[in-house]
Amino acid sequence: MKVALFTDTFSPQINGVTKNLDKLINYYEKHGIKYIVFAPKMPEIKDYMENNIIRLASLKFILYPECRVSLPNYFKIKEKLDKFKPDLIKVITPFNLGLCGLRYSKRNNIPLIASYHTNFDKYLSYYNLRFLEKPVWNFLKWFHGQSSLNLCPSKMTKRELEEKGIENIRVWGRGIDTDLFSPEKRSNNVRKRYNFENKLALLYVGRLAPEKNLKLLIKAVKLLNKKYKNKISLILTGEGPMFSELKEIAPENTIFTGYLTGKTLASIYVSSDVFVFPSVTETYGNVILEAMASGLPVVAFDAGGVKENLIDRYNGLACFRNNIDDFVNKIEEVISNESLRETLGQNARQHALNNTWNEVFNELFDYYRSILGKIDNNVIKSA
Repeated sequence: MKVALFTDTFSPQINGVTKNLDKLINYYEKHGIKYIVFAPKMPEIKDYMENNIIRLASLKFILYPECRVSLPNYFKIKEKLDKFKPDLIKVITPFNLGLCGLRYSKRNNIPLIASYHTNFDKYLSYYNLRFLEKPVWNFLKWFHGQSSLNLCPSKMTKRELEEKGIENIRVWGRGIDTDLFSPEKRSNNVRKRYNFENKLALLYVGRLAPEKNLKLLIKAVKLLNKKYKNKISLILTGEGPMFSELKEIAPENTIFTGYLTGKTLASIYVSSDVFVFPSVTETYGNVILEAMASGLPVVAFDAGGVKENLIDRYNGLACFRNNIDDFVNKIEEVISNESLRETLGQNARQHALNNTWNEVFNELFDYYRSILGKIDNNVIKSA
């Protein structure tokens, strides 16, 4: 079986989509599935040696310098695909590269699966671009209307897409590496290194970007500081366009770790005490599952894809959408009650154990099989 992937975000970028793609590609390689990836060229990659990763010209995105805008040469893509002869095309993002994948799919009668990972419309208001909401939805409806199947990561996202008129949608969730993210790896050395060994650590992991609602988180911690300033630390793990602004407005008990990956990221999770997540724009929220696997109780808004994993009073506390008073009260409830923290954390870990990548990818290949009508026997057995 041969799969061609088109994505406008790829390693070494760090976000939920690229993490999932890394896992997917590892699965392809483990099970002998041939693949080719078309992705933006990154300035830090001088010479990408892997023949199946095709890097195409790109520019910085003005509103978000960490992201790239691809400038693909369709004829170069066509030449590569004609030699590769894919059985299936999978489009991760619906922009310039995704349009190339769609074009090749239509011209060669190859099934196309399109993914919806990001609530682009919800991001617009954070960048003063709300006037683009209607044309963006018109484009997304047109694009996803061309695919053989559309995949999204949560039931809530599926419902929202269907309300917008997008059809033929299936939910394809996310998994978690419960060996990497594990409560057993809690380390006092990490707490000493970042200077929060004697405090309760409130952890946020994700992009430092407007759509993550981080100003509300900062305000919440400032309110908590009136009572708990010497007892708590806010840990912000990630980078993004708001870094400088957040450094200016964050209280002094805030620690910025920058981007962390792999075991280093896992260690900051498990060495913290509560995961706080203010975003209301998630289609899923991979970091929620990472925190739960690490045994952390989660305090987050009951909005979007967060609902897929957050069960109020079981593995965390759900707050009314964008209600800062409720957010502060729920955080205070968790940090002031050790027994509650332990119970929620244990339940969070148990919840994460039920979300393995193997099950997630088995489901994906069921979707592949439904589109292709048949699949290589070796793939069926190994999946």
